[in-house]
Amino acid sequence: MDESRRIEQYQSLVKRMSPKRPVLRNVLWAFFAGGVISLAGQGIMWWFERQGMSAQAAASPTTVVLIGIGALVTGLGWYDRLAKRAGMGAILPITGFANAMVAPAMEFKSEGLIMGVGARLFTIAGPVLVYGMTAAFLVALLRYLITGVA
Repeated sequence: MDESRRIEQYQSLVKRMSPKRPVLRNVLWAFFAGGVISLAGQGIMWWFERQGMSAQAAASPTTVVLIGIGALVTGLGWYDRLAKRAGMGAILPITGFANAMVAPAMEFKSEGLIMGVGARLFTIAGPVLVYGMTAAFLVALLRYLITGVA
């Protein structure tokens, strides 16, 4: 029996034995979880607007509050359970960024606040922030070069 025939047989066996993924259920969970997180964010933004902020001014504190909530929920151990069920619906919003920042730090809390949590807090966020700021700088520079507006 040649090699390609054995590979085909093995792939066929794997396909038959693998459990079927509940794609529709997963998509619905992701949709509703992402929607609930986004709805909460919109509610927080409306609250800031009712305090007298413009929509543009309310965007930054809304982001900070959502990151804080995401970090708190991760620290309590709830966010990972939500992400397992909701998938991309929990990971894609800004709270997923907070989870990505805090989760590595929580794994090292036994090493102390400074060398454990503090040292690991930016293992994910550091590269994201560096690339994000670099991209923002390059886009601003490109805009300035094209339009002359700072």
